[in-house]
Parts: sequence; structure tokens; C-alpha cells
Amino acid sequence: MFSQFSFSYMVNMKTLSNVAIILSSMMMLLLVTTHSVVVESNENYIKSATFLSEKFEVGPGKIVVKTLLDIEFPKGHIGVKSFDVEVVDEDGKSVPLYETYLHHWFAVKYIENITMSHYIKQSHDLRNSIEFERNDGMCQGFLLPHYWGLGGESRGTSSNLPDPFAVELGNPTKVKDGFKEKWLFSIMVIDTRGAHDRKGCTECRCKLLNLPNNFYNVTMGINGQLLPRNYKGGLFCCQDNLQCKLRNDFHGPTRNLSLRYKIRWVDWDEHQVPLRFYILDSTDRVRSNGSTPIHDCQAEYTIPRNHGSDSPHVKKANIPMTKGGYLVYGTAHMHTGVVNTTLYGQDGRVLCISNPKYGTGKEPGNEKGYLVGMSVCYPKPGSIKIKDDEILTLESIYENKFRTGAMGHFYIYLADQIPNKDLDI
Repeated sequence: MFSQFSFSYMVNMKTLSNVAIILSSMMMLLLVTTHSVVVESNENYIKSATFLSEKFEVGPGKIVVKTLLDIEFPKGHIGVKSFDVEVVDEDGKSVPLYETYLHHWFAVKYIENITMSHYIKQSHDLRNSIEFERNDGMCQGFLLPHYWGLGGESRGTSSNLPDPFAVELGNPTKVKDGFKEKWLFSIMVIDTRGAHDRKGCTECRCKLLNLPNNFYNVTMGINGQLLPRNYKGGLFCCQDNLQCKLRNDFHGPTRNLSLRYKIRWVDWDEHQVPLRFYILDSTDRVRSNGSTPIHDCQAEYTIPRNHGSDSPHVKKANIPMTKGGYLVYGTAHMHTGVVNTTLYGQDGRVLCISNPKYGTGKEPGNEKGYLVGMSVCYPKPGSIKIKDDEILTLESIYENKFRTGAMGHFYIYLADQIPNKDLDI
């Protein structure tokens, strides 16, 4: 059985052609969506547009893990200022997390061979026609490759980048001749309507899912080996079309949902300052090969059962930054139960603390008991500089309760330079 985890979180570049064959089976025509570009009323000429992804069908307890290729995206040489996503129904209404839980969405960049475009549409054969382009790091291979991506906390976590910083895209001098820059979504949503254990379902606990009888005999883990029988839950148990166990008396309709996403950008010019984007993982078991760091991210982890301790569960990783820069933005991608996440410099200074926001109501974006947002750090430009080869410490803290599929990912944007007007002279 193929787990979509192997694309959502990791693609081994040596076996990319095999992944491409699998992805081709999921290619679908995009919905024809109408959108208008709006020039926001400010001096920076920021444009914005809202798009709708192709539809995906959910039903009570159903897990949907999909790769949506060639999503609509602003064209040209641009600087992206923000990228926000939520799940909506066929009427465009926001869907609350307690009905359909957005486990994650990732926006991944790839380039497509222009001369093969017609052939791809006819044959759905992606071999030798696309190449994936990951972010700046830090995990191994193609693990955590996305440029933007969150989960249930999406509505309450700001993605805005301050002026004059932006993510540079579409630079014609940086795209290989004969190729075109494109984007895809990698998503996982879990419909928890009628689920016997709603919370456990969102954590992908294996015993709460209707797994095939041969599941542990055919499912590979992150290391390319068969999953151990003591794997209690996480991404590998949440596979496309599997279902969380339902209450016996529950019946509910299927429905079609989509991702609604809003992108804000500027046309690239000499006034924009480009950023590099890194994802740090608190499960990263870094070792070295001489002076070269070898990353070993696991992407997720299990918090063992609490035996009466009131102390929170702490997960730490020491991560070397081969190339440093000025910190412009920082936040964390976590799951419900998080206490906070902190990024430290090598000297122990606090670079950024990202704190959770939990919902208190029923409306989308404020669902009671769910993680609905993570705070963002916006240091004064030039005030925090990470040195080349500096070893950062990432500390993820959760409540000390049994939890599967816990994550501790930290997102940082770094700039190589800061405009003189923002530097203290």
C-alpha cells in the first residue's frame, strides 16, 4: 500500500520517477474558477486574488489525502507577501474543524517541461517531465519540502511578510530553459462527523481506523522499512480513503469541499528584498559527516502515556544553520495540546517564541478545544541575526498526555540584507 505520506512529507529524489507514476494516477482537471486581481489601496501596490482548488469528496469518518497538481497561482516575476488557506463547502462557507479537520496543506513548487505539456495531459505520464524544487531546508531529501503550509491553525496564523520583504518567484533567469514554474497542493483532511473518538481520529490513531488486515505487512515507514507493530498512530495510518470508526447509529451525507486560498503579492522590482525559507523540525536527529551536517528529521512523534507526572513533554533538537541571515518572520506548525515552541540561538538567546491560541466557540476559526492559531514573531528588522554555522535549539512543548502524530515544525524567513533605513546606525 502506498502512503501519501511519502509525498506529503518526503520524496526520495532517486525514486522520483516512481513517485511521478503514482502522482499521475491522481491527476484531475482543475475546476474552472473565476477570480479577480485586486490592487490593495496602499503605496506598495500589493495585489491579491482568491482562488478555489478542485473539489474533493468527504464522508463521515473519511480521510482524504490528495495531491492537487497545477493549482492556480499568480503569474510573472513576483514577490509573494502572504498565502492563506481554509476549507470551504460547495456554497463557499467555511467548514469548522470539528466537522472536517484540516490536518495539513502544503504548497510545493515544481517545474514542468513545456515541450511535454501536451503529452502529459494526454498520457498522464509525468516521468522525465517535472522536477520538484524544495525550500531552503533543513530536513533531508524531500522531507518537508513546501514553501507554505499549516493545518487546523491556518485561519488564526498570520502569513504576512513585512515590507519590503517577499518570497521571490517566477524569476525567468532562475527557471531552466524549456521549463515552466508550477505549484501543487498536498493535503490531508479528516471528516470527523460521527467518529467514535473525534480527537483520536485527528491524531491518526491506528486502532481507531478501519485499517486493512495486512496493513503492517505492506506499509513502509519513514526509514523505508515496514512499520513496526508498536506504531500507535500518525501519518502512516491516515491514508487516502481509509475511515475512522463511527458510532453505530450515525449516518451522514457525503459532500464536496475545496481549499479556498488567498495570495497577496507585488510585481518584483529593485525595492523588494528576497527571503530564504527554512523549516526546522524538533525531531531532527542531526549527526555529522566531518564538517557536513546530516539531518534525520522524523516529521512526527508520539508522546507516551503520562504516569502521573504534571511536567510538560519537551522535545528538543540542536540544528546547525549552514547559512545564516537576519530573522524576519517566525512561527510554528503544531497540533492541539501544544503549550508553546521556542527557537534559541547558540548562546541561549531567545530568537522567537510561538504560542498557541485555542478556540472557545463553535464558529469556524474559533472551534472550542482546537488549536486555531499560532503567534508569529516579527523582530525589528536587523535586530536578530543568525550567524553562518550557528547551532540553533528548537524546543517543542506539549501537555504531558498520550498523543500520536505530534509535530514540532518551526518556520523561519531569513534575509541576507536589511535596507539601511531599518538598521540602527
